[in-house]
Amino acid sequence: MPDAAAQPAAAQFAAGSSAEPSPGDLLASMPYAVALGITLNEITPRLVRGSLDWSPERCTASGVMHGGAVMSLADTVGAVCAVLNLPPGAGTATVDSATNFFRAVRDGTLHASARPLHAGRSFIVVRTDLADDAGRPVGQTTQTQAVLAPRPAG
Repeated sequence: MPDAAAQPAAAQFAAGSSAEPSPGDLLASMPYAVALGITLNEITPRLVRGSLDWSPERCTASGVMHGGAVMSLADTVGAVCAVLNLPPGAGTATVDSATNFFRAVRDGTLHASARPLHAGRSFIVVRTDLADDAGRPVGQTTQTQAVLAPRPAG
């Protein structure tokens, strides 16, 4: 069995580690989120906040932030929220994700706030609200995460 230092921060927290992971520790366990430029600003089991700056590399036509970048922020922040609500030793996998887009992001920063709607034995449902710098709604994602029992060693 690997020691705690070798486990990703999220796995350590889910396994019942007494030390809560920092936002930086959690991001380090998610290379895609780091490469995209996502930041985590607040992490608690009841609320996870993150953000993604607008940049031309994250845009589609006319300087609009790509929907995949928007959804990546929502998925990342929502997944962290789900992990923080897992029972000790459990894992998780996304089984459903639906995003509604309300307005385009053409500059500034996209902000995400994820809250658990349901944290049960089999599933965790998280809603992530997306907003621009002015606080205007940009979109909303609801994702369902399966709660995966720990696998036996070996």
